[in-house]
Amino acid sequence: MSEFRPVPLEYATRLINHGPTIMVTSRSKDGRQRNVMTAAWLTLVEFDPPRLVVVINKEAYTRTLLEESGVFAVCVPAASFIDQVYAVGSVSGRGMDKFSRFNIRTVQSAGLDIPVIEEGCVAWLECRLLPEPGPQERYDTCFGEVVSAAADQRIFRDGLWNFTDQNRELHTIHHLGGGNFVLSGEMIHARQI
Repeated sequence: MSEFRPVPLEYATRLINHGPTIMVTSRSKDGRQRNVMTAAWLTLVEFDPPRLVVVINKEAYTRTLLEESGVFAVCVPAASFIDQVYAVGSVSGRGMDKFSRFNIRTVQSAGLDIPVIEEGCVAWLECRLLPEPGPQERYDTCFGEVVSAAADQRIFRDGLWNFTDQNRELHTIHHLGGGNFVLSGEMIHARQI
């Protein structure tokens, strides 16, 4: 049984505001082709409605699919999934199904029918592409409006991350280059002064 639960859109931006490495999933318009890639450059651009921007090279197969279908998903991998994260970021999906090759299971998102990754990930956001021809072509940026989100309740609950020593395998990761990653750090809490 999945530990994923819907996340209200008002908290969806918190799933990515700490800058984790992500996996972008996409599909063709007819749903027959699909792909997954790893990305490290993602940021929020608006809170209400939640909108984000992710850097995806114009030559990437994921980019081809998401521009064709107008939809994509951002999946937030856990530390336990690091080998798959690195693997899918190292090869193209044009000649293969990376999901099959790297044994990555997906479920279809309810809203936009996009393959999303729950096993090995701790959150996902399904997005509708917001065409911005200038920046999209000039800077390899793709803007998306988040239409729904879900997260693993073992680590994200009541709109907040809960990183502990006991759930370390679920911590998000941050890419440093060359296959090197760091885990999300120890949580500290501010006190009111």
